[in-house]
Amino acid sequence: MKRTIDLNSDLGESFGAWRMGDDEAMLELVSSANIACGFHAGDASVMLSSCTTAARNGVAVGAHVSYRDLAGFGRRAMDVPSSELYADVLYQLAALDGIARVAGTRVAYVKPHGALYNRIVSDEEQADAVARAVADFDLALPLLGLAGSSIARRARDRGLSFVHEAFVDRGYLADGSLVPRGWPGDLLTDVDAIAARAVGLVIDGRVATADGTVIDVAVDSLCVHGDTPGAVGMARAVRSALTAAGIRIEAFAP
Repeated sequence: MKRTIDLNSDLGESFGAWRMGDDEAMLELVSSANIACGFHAGDASVMLSSCTTAARNGVAVGAHVSYRDLAGFGRRAMDVPSSELYADVLYQLAALDGIARVAGTRVAYVKPHGALYNRIVSDEEQADAVARAVADFDLALPLLGLAGSSIARRARDRGLSFVHEAFVDRGYLADGSLVPRGWPGDLLTDVDAIAARAVGLVIDGRVATADGTVIDVAVDSLCVHGDTPGAVGMARAVRSALTAAGIRIEAFAP
């Protein structure tokens, strides 16, 4: 049984006058924060405040890189040439890392977002573009993503550490991928069930899928989405359940 687990959340997703989630509260509950880099959400001011708050709370900062898709919140499928995607990932890494250093912290890992995250589960070319950009920027940066995916293989091929992520609030398909957004069962909302699922993922390494199948899932980090309704209460319940089960919450990339 694992005795420690990372708890991460997608944060820093406000933009200008538009506000998303409660980052202040979430940054008191999680051990790692995936901070938007301005391509799907976030702006310079939000990036700075998010990194500053993360540093104050001892939370590891991750670059939440995505397709250039502010209008679609990074969740629209996009066909981006691999050379362009490589450059876009480098741009986002450099932007967040510079701001993080001024805020008294640093980018400690990378997690792709939304449509890019899902695309590189199976698209070897796009996965390699992301892995190559991260490796060229800093070979010491771990990549956080879905187990058994193209990005897991490409990250290791490029000499990067790969960290397996599991989702407490998203539905799974029988092949281990996530239920697409907008499909029945894509998003879970029962806080008690989510907390119990988190403990089961860590202790047993298994999760029930949307069709009732139980599958094995490799997990080094659990994600609670910051934009999910009731995210703060959800994260608090997950943290309490893990602690009660004797599982310590600790960043994988301090």
